[in-house]
Amino acid sequence: MADIERKEQEIPKYVKVREVMQLCEVSESRAYRIMQQLNKELEAQGFVTTSGRVSRKYLMERLYI
Repeated sequence: MADIERKEQEIPKYVKVREVMQLCEVSESRAYRIMQQLNKELEAQGFVTTSGRVSRKYLMERLYI
């Protein structure tokens, strides 16, 4: 059980712009626009979002990764 908790702690729940840039292979400004779009979608679903970060799980779902 402790091993599972450690693995969850190793992978952050949110990604920042640099990781979005790498995953999508886009510029910084495009990565921010992608993050903004995804956060708007999450807000429309009733989730609380933080600017400059996006849910790793939601990003991966939307990128089909």
